[in-house]
Amino acid sequence: MKNYKNEYLLGLIAFSMIALSGCISKSSANQTATMPLPTLPVLELENKNIHTYKEFTASLEGSKDIELRPQVNGILTNIYVDEGAYVHKGQVIFKIDGRPYNEQQKSAHADLLASKAALQNAKINMDKLLPLVKNNVVSKVQLESAQAQYEQAKANVAVAEAAESSAGINVGFTTIKAPADGYIGRIPYKTGSLVGINSPEALTVLSQTKEVYVYFSMSEIDFLHFTSSVPGKTLEEKISHIPPVTLLLADNTVYPEKGKVEIVEGQFDKSMGAISFRAVFLNPNGLLRSGNTGRIRIPDQTVDGVVVPQEATFEIQNKTYVFIVNDSNKVTSKQIGIEESSGNYFVVNKGVKSNDKIVYAGFDRLSDGTAIQPEQISMDSLLKASPLE
Repeated sequence: MKNYKNEYLLGLIAFSMIALSGCISKSSANQTATMPLPTLPVLELENKNIHTYKEFTASLEGSKDIELRPQVNGILTNIYVDEGAYVHKGQVIFKIDGRPYNEQQKSAHADLLASKAALQNAKINMDKLLPLVKNNVVSKVQLESAQAQYEQAKANVAVAEAAESSAGINVGFTTIKAPADGYIGRIPYKTGSLVGINSPEALTVLSQTKEVYVYFSMSEIDFLHFTSSVPGKTLEEKISHIPPVTLLLADNTVYPEKGKVEIVEGQFDKSMGAISFRAVFLNPNGLLRSGNTGRIRIPDQTVDGVVVPQEATFEIQNKTYVFIVNDSNKVTSKQIGIEESSGNYFVVNKGVKSNDKIVYAGFDRLSDGTAIQPEQISMDSLLKASPLE
């Protein structure tokens, strides 16, 4: 009798649990059925004529980076500018103690005066002998000796003049002026430092930046593409046909002035497999400085292709994907092939085609087969906000 009771109780408990489970499952199913689909922006792709470009890492230098080095030895007594200051041609920048050189100049001037006096005395002696030789009072040998002494005195005057001039040059070297307009670089010395001709570092570097040189390198493949696609018989002609180029600064902002590619290095760097180019940019507002970095953007070609915003893509293991939306508003990930880039857009050559619809944003939690509520956006509105370049 006791066993029947136990079996009855166990059966009742099992029936209650099954009934409760059924209620919970039914409740979950109802909640799932009523859960709203995520509303995401969807973009219909279009073919566009796109101006593509190639980018190359670049470094900037002033058109003239002039090392200012001392031409005489001495104590640095004055520094008249600060690092980074803009100076004008002829402006005094440094002063080296000039007292020893002033004294040398005074001594050289005194030697010059003595040499000139000796020359005058030699001329007097020579002139006195001329009539005496004519009248046979003295021998011609004495006159020739006096003439030789006169020529020696002239030579001594020339030497003394050169010594005074050299001393004056050294005095001038104690004042160091800007050889051109530009910006002062780092100054490794302080007032009181001993500087000289053999100092290991320059006093500073003056960068003339009215024009800035931007150096960049092309790989061998890029160079062959350049020579085959740009018109011209010679390399010089091809360079002259390169259209104006754009400079992107380190923060990806576009420098307002356009540049012109001028020269190319004569040979490839064997260690890097690249050849160097130089572009020139005007720098009227001094925004560019020597040592800046950036990227050169060279117009390449115009292509007709499917345009995909970079924001609508994601990467997995260095492969680029988008989410395509099908007719039932379910998404499927699709790998795309990128041919070129232009601004914030990719030119795609495989994986998607014109009129395909892709998820533009908010796809970080999507997976294949997820249903969404599409919110249509137009390509024209995107291009107005962020035009093709």
